[in-house]
Amino acid sequence: MIERARASALIFSAAVLFAGPSPAAEGVTLLKDLTSVLMLLGAPCGQVVSAKQQADTDHIASCSNGNRYRVFVSDAGRVVAQKQ
Repeated sequence: MIERARASALIFSAAVLFAGPSPAAEGVTLLKDLTSVLMLLGAPCGQVVSAKQQADTDHIASCSNGNRYRVFVSDAGRVVAQKQ
């Protein structure tokens, strides 16, 4: 019985150790982050409902109000939102 408990604890520990965020959770986080960025930049958006990654720091964000923005980091290191 003790061996079974140890094995269960080991399996649980390994699962927790190797489990990472799911791609769906990362996508939700990205949408929230883009929504916050657009709000801080004063771009009328409402809420970002989808995003397409073009490069590491370059996304096309589609908003709930129908607007689309290219959100990227400029050469100067600033976040920019260009209406598409």
